[in-house]
Amino acid sequence: MKRLFLTSVAAETLKEFVKILPKLPKDYTVAFIPTAADPYENKSFVEEDRSKLLELGFKVVDVDIKEKTEEQLLDELAGIDIIFVAGGNTFYLLEKSIESGFGKIVKNLVEQGVMYIGSSAGSVLVGPTLEPIQTLDDPKKAPNLKSFTGLNIVDFVVLPHFGIEKYKEKQEEILEEYKDKVKIITLTDKQAILIEGNNQTIL
Repeated sequence: MKRLFLTSVAAETLKEFVKILPKLPKDYTVAFIPTAADPYENKSFVEEDRSKLLELGFKVVDVDIKEKTEEQLLDELAGIDIIFVAGGNTFYLLEKSIESGFGKIVKNLVEQGVMYIGSSAGSVLVGPTLEPIQTLDDPKKAPNLKSFTGLNIVDFVVLPHFGIEKYKEKQEEILEEYKDKVKIITLTDKQAILIEGNNQTIL
């Protein structure tokens, strides 16, 4: 059964994730993917998510997906219980996911029961398309990206950081423009969506 926990800011909601786990955090190894933050000078939001995982007791292994081969990533992700994809630029993240083969690998692993946590860009990545968020993220950070098609693990697009003042106007425009084109689920920084098989719950 596929199980995903999609967030705007994982550090704010990971306590809810721990509640649904059958074992203690110390019994899980998390592959932490920080790659999406490469285009940013300030990466504090990534460090906050990573620190929260450690604080809760998870074993954390850093896995950067850029400039890796599919074989290297398969090796690094072998035996992992949870894949955590941190925030940053979603278009850059998609570009590196395609180049490295990570996109294909993560789809297979989720189907096999490996859990997936997304934070912001990591949540948008698994939807059907990145097109709605091109006014929130800069597609120019991914010059080799040929398509905005996402990983298609879930059938909706996460619109993260909903209600934050600096994004509000653009978010409302996105909801209006895409209301008949694609399913969009908005998430505030205090919310998460849990997907278990075909069931979805907003926490």
